[in-house]
Amino acid sequence: MNDTPEHAQRESIILRVLWMLVFLVVWQLAELLLGGLVLVQLIYRLVYGAPSASLMNFGDSLSQYLAQIGRFGSFHSEQKPWPFADWPAPRAAEGEAPHAVAPAPHPVRDEEPKL
Repeated sequence: MNDTPEHAQRESIILRVLWMLVFLVVWQLAELLLGGLVLVQLIYRLVYGAPSASLMNFGDSLSQYLAQIGRFGSFHSEQKPWPFADWPAPRAAEGEAPHAVAPAPHPVRDEEPKL
């Protein structure tokens, strides 16, 4: 049996390299998604005069996720990114205030329908 610390370390680094390759592919997909989100947010900003709050929040979470992948890949962290860890929560916006959409009016729910 090769249960020496050196053998275990070699297996550990091989496993990490495999995870790094997986996260490299995920990085490329997330990068494309973030680029698309930036374009959609720009169009939204031009049309409505303010950015979308939901796109702002998702963009912040996605950019934090990319940072987690970078920290794992550069050996700065041993923690593997999502789905092995929680998805990053969006932070408070530091730029423009988002576009506010008023809630849609709805009938009173306790009322009986009038026939």
